[in-house]
This record gives sequence, structure tokens and C-alpha cells, in this order.
Amino acid sequence: MDINYDLGVLNGRAFTPTGHKTIDIWIKDGRIAALGGSHRAEEKINAKGMLILPGAIDAHVHFRDPGPTHKEDWSSGSLSAAAGGVTTVFDQPNTDPRTVDAGSFELKLELARHRSVVDFCINGGPKNPGNIEELVCAGAAAIGEIFTYEHSDRRLQEILAEVRDAGALPTIHAEDGQIIREKMGHLKNMHEPDVYSQARTPLAEGAAIEKVLAWSDRLHICHLSTALGLELVREAKAGGKKVSAEVAPHHLLFNVKDYRKQGTFLKMNPPLRGQADNDALWAGLRDGTIDILASDHAPHLPEEKRDDIWEAPAGVPGVETMLPLMLMAVKKNLIGLERLVDALAAKPAKIFQLASKGSIEMGKDADLVIVDTKSVREIRADRLHSRADWTPYEGREGIFPQMTLVRGTVVYDGDLEVRPGFGRFLGNAKGFMRTGTKSEV
Repeated sequence: MDINYDLGVLNGRAFTPTGHKTIDIWIKDGRIAALGGSHRAEEKINAKGMLILPGAIDAHVHFRDPGPTHKEDWSSGSLSAAAGGVTTVFDQPNTDPRTVDAGSFELKLELARHRSVVDFCINGGPKNPGNIEELVCAGAAAIGEIFTYEHSDRRLQEILAEVRDAGALPTIHAEDGQIIREKMGHLKNMHEPDVYSQARTPLAEGAAIEKVLAWSDRLHICHLSTALGLELVREAKAGGKKVSAEVAPHHLLFNVKDYRKQGTFLKMNPPLRGQADNDALWAGLRDGTIDILASDHAPHLPEEKRDDIWEAPAGVPGVETMLPLMLMAVKKNLIGLERLVDALAAKPAKIFQLASKGSIEMGKDADLVIVDTKSVREIRADRLHSRADWTPYEGREGIFPQMTLVRGTVVYDGDLEVRPGFGRFLGNAKGFMRTGTKSEV
């Protein structure tokens, strides 16, 4: 029987699990219902000459909502995501209040349900013993990022045990607090921006990764920044540990030399490293030791970032520029398109158990990004959508999506095409979080 589909995306070059091919995509009820063939549809999009990618999954954003929403909220952050080809985000728990119990989780969830234009997950954070199971039952996608420098070694071991017992995935911000405090004690009277990288050394990242690997058999390392950390992850994987890792574009594209031009605007945690670390991280991303890309989108206003290096807040915006920058990296042969799609869609969906996301194949959500690879444009803050109102990538080149679809609906095509609240909470989709079944990484 001939099916009347809701939408046909026609004549594009789609990146599917079985190859890169020119094929028509037929969508019904928000899902990919057919690939190829001659069918009817209520609406059609002619994607001739365009590249069609699965929507990017950004497993690490800070949308500041609830809390300091003058920097970002779910509306502005999710619009920024959609404009950059990100169709699913994972918001981190360090909002105000922190997302550390059922009450704070429900508060954030209610805000996101009314404001987000892309699909979303919400992470929970550790507080007192016993809150992890509460967060898992509320629908937390993972526990973290867990800031290792905020906890004693004993408490960190307790947290990891609690997360394990709840059947959840711990996501780790790996910097050792004792090493940082010792270094800062010697450097606190220095104020050049690069002193910040001296205070939070590669050894701090390495020590923290060594500890959590010794205390947990299954975890995810956030925003890997050093060659040392990369090697520890590589060794752990070779030894059979279920460990995954992410890298942010800013740790690939900037290093300590860039403080000279942008100063405190490039303050972030973990901080910028050296060129050798850049090179190692690119290699680790290419060979799959680093599983995924994530933006660590952490917006602050320009007037805040201009403060002294010890007082300026840490973090840079990046959810909207991640895919455009990485498509330029493909153009420059820094990474292959297949590995990029794996790192931005397929692998995050696998790690975080998003069964309906991550690829262009039948039965999956029709999360699609339509790209003209010839349309290269300069990145400018006044064209972006974050409330941060600046970007560390000002003047660099990017390939931005022509159109972003979430579940078969165009959410962005140069303008926002849906109402806030279109985005769907994915917490209930992860049955493993309820049953305790372990995720595979």
C-alpha cells in the first residue's frame, strides 16, 4: 500500500550508516520511514547539491537556566544549538540552584519543556549520600560533570560507588584539587592570563584521571585537554576499561599562545595547553581514542570576561560554532567526515543510550542537518544567537547549516520556525537509567 508521508527530503547526499549516497529521505510522524523509492509526501524539501547529516548531539552544555539567565537560558541556548546543527543537548547540573535532587531537577525540566526548541537531556550532580538514585529516578541522563577538584579523594570514591550502584554513567571533570591549590599558592600574585594554565597543569588532569580510573570501571571523561590525559584514556581502553572521552573545539583550536590576543576571554576549565597537546588531541580524535566532540558551551558576558585572570569566570560559548568549525576541519583534511559524524552523532547516541538518535536510518528520529559545503562564511558574534554576545572564534571560517530539522520538523532555516517548547525531554527514553542495565561505551 502506498504511504502518504509527511515530508520528503529529496535529492540530497545523505550520510547513512551504509554509506554516503544520493537518496531521498521520507519522514512520517517525526521518524525516518523510508530511504529511497518514489513516494508521495505532504511537503517536500529539495536538497539538491546539499550534504545531509544526522543532527549533532552535544553532550556538554551549560544553558544557565535556572540561574544567571542574562548569560543564557533554554530559549537562547537551544536556538543557538539549532542554528549550529545541534538537535540534542545535555545540560550540566551547575545551575542555580544546582541540579542535585528531585526538586531542582523538576524545576529545570519544567523550564526546558517550555523553552527548548531542540530535544534535551538533563544531567544530575552529586550532593549528599543517597541523592544519586533520586536523580536517576527523576530521569537524569548521567551524573556529572563531577568536578573532581570539589571533592576529597574519599568523597569522590563514595560518589563513584553511588553512581555505579544506581546503574548510571559518571561524567568526570578531571582536575586534581590538591595540585591546583598548591600551584595557585605560588602564582596568586601573578596576573598575566597564561598564569592560569600554569596553575592548572597537565599533571592535575592526569592525576585526576588516574584516580577515577582506579575507582570506577565505567565512566566518561569530559573535555580532555592534554596529551597526558589522552594517553591514560588510551591505556585504560586497551586494558578493557569501559571509558569514553570527549574533546571540545577550543582545546583543539586554541593553545596558550592565543592568550596574547584574547587574554582572559580564553579562560576556561580545564585551561588552554600547548601546541603538542593540540596535536595529540587531534590525533586521538581521528583514531577514535577520543570518542566524541562536545562544545562545553559555557557563556559569560564580555564585561565579566574582561576581569582579572583570577576573577574572570571560566568558560566560552560554543554550541553554535562546533559543527561549522568541524566541517571546516573536514575541508582542511584535519579529520574525515565519517569520523566527524561518528563523533558528533553516532557515538554520543551510543554512549548515552539514545536509541532513536544518531544516524540517518529507518526508524530513527528525523534529526537532520542540511549543509551546503561550498557556503563558507566568517564567524561573527552579531550573527550568532547566544546571549553571551561574543565568540572566541570571531573572524574564523565556518560552514553553517542551511536548515536544521528535529523529528522531521524544520526548526531553523535562517529563522526560528518553531515555538519555544518544541524540544522534547529524552529522559524517559533511557530505560537503562530506570532498570540499572549498564550502558556500553
